[in-house]
Amino acid sequence: MKTILVIEDNVSNFMLIARMLDDAGLHCEWKTSGYEVVEFADTLESIDLILMDIRLPYEDGYDAFRKLRKQSKYEHVPIVAVTAVTGPEQMQSARMLGFDGFIGKPLDPDRFPTQISRILENQPVWEFE
Repeated sequence: MKTILVIEDNVSNFMLIARMLDDAGLHCEWKTSGYEVVEFADTLESIDLILMDIRLPYEDGYDAFRKLRKQSKYEHVPIVAVTAVTGPEQMQSARMLGFDGFIGKPLDPDRFPTQISRILENQPVWEFE
């Protein structure tokens, strides 16, 4: 079973994501901030995908992304921005930083499982509508 690390500070958003991932047969773990994300990730046996909110307490998603990418263990794990801060500029910022994809909130329950499947099959997903 694939493991998805969800970094999301909003409990309602996490519950929605967790339910959709569970329905797709995927296991997820949860961290509420970018702070100590590397230390938390290191406690997991494996990670197949990281879904990263951008607006997080203590340390934003961009800083958490940079920390994860500095670790050789996570350099090939796809990290996708999943954020309510959407638009062409935000998507371009995420792309320039090196994120592997972008999914805008609110999440569409009809599209989200397909978006995650595509990402896990190494297909790009850059969508904010």
